[in-house]
Amino acid sequence: MSDDIAAPAPRANPELVGHEAAEMALRQLVDGGRLPHGLLLSGPRGIGKATLAFRLARYVLWQGGEGAGLDMFGAPAENSLSGLAVPADSGVFRRVAAGGHADLLTVERAFDPRRRRLRSEIIVDDVREIGAFLHLTAAEGGWRVVVVDGADAMNRNAANALLKILEEPPRRTLLVLVAHSPGKLLPTIRSRCRQIKLAPLATPEVRALLARYLPELDDGEAARIADLAEGSIGRALELAGSGGVELYRTMLGMLTRPKLDPLELHGFADRLARADAEDSYRALEELLCQHLARQAAGAARAGRLGEAARWARVRDDIGEEFARADGLNLDRKQTVLGAFFAVERAASGDRR
Repeated sequence: MSDDIAAPAPRANPELVGHEAAEMALRQLVDGGRLPHGLLLSGPRGIGKATLAFRLARYVLWQGGEGAGLDMFGAPAENSLSGLAVPADSGVFRRVAAGGHADLLTVERAFDPRRRRLRSEIIVDDVREIGAFLHLTAAEGGWRVVVVDGADAMNRNAANALLKILEEPPRRTLLVLVAHSPGKLLPTIRSRCRQIKLAPLATPEVRALLARYLPELDDGEAARIADLAEGSIGRALELAGSGGVELYRTMLGMLTRPKLDPLELHGFADRLARADAEDSYRALEELLCQHLARQAAGAARAGRLGEAARWARVRDDIGEEFARADGLNLDRKQTVLGAFFAVERAASGDRR
């Protein structure tokens, strides 16, 4: 994402858009003393799941500390308004935003110094920190909270380590798992968490957020980005930062011709394989898979079920090839070329 797109990080974001019902449900659990030890927030990437997770964490920590017995206006708690907001000038908000609250631990994919990028998975060493953290006495006398951002990226050993913690959690502890693909989690982990599914944002909500973060975008460009983002403000900002609209046009221009132009395709793949093209490479992966999903859905609606299955299959295959290229550090140019040739074969009905 471009450095000039100043969307706040989830832990520092004072606002939550589009998930009022989920926020109210969580508030009622906290205030009613019915908060479970494990919560699973799921839904598409970039719609505000992590923002809600940290919003909940702040509220729980604030209620157990400086906000105990009071609402955000200093009134008795029974008169407080709905929602999980805490004062942005409170110590809890500032410490959570800075990553320095002693009773909050965040677990996510760590940086791999060898490959100089984030790891593709959360490993067991990351999860082992949780057990020791939760057995400490709360520094501020309230709850201890863990946010696992990208829980579906845990490898098998990490998932098993987390499961043991969920089976016997210490009292007054909360684990909030954030997952884009909850089906990748162990069924036993899902069964020990209360699941809250968040829906994509409405298109007008994405447009409004784009106008706030990128006021220089003209209406036409913002509308095209919002359409491609499919309810994800995070994805919308990534597309804006990586030239996603132009990338999508170029991709469609090549794929809608009767036959791929090898010279054009090789030049396109060369550009995406450069070290400074990380954002564009990631955007292409998502745009290509999105295009194939739309092809599959369109064929299914028209009753062409065999064609729909073919498009769905090639989408899954391409997603696996991109993941394999990441895991094995394979040549990105060859990955892009292979993806486009796979789409060409699928369009011609070739099932090889």
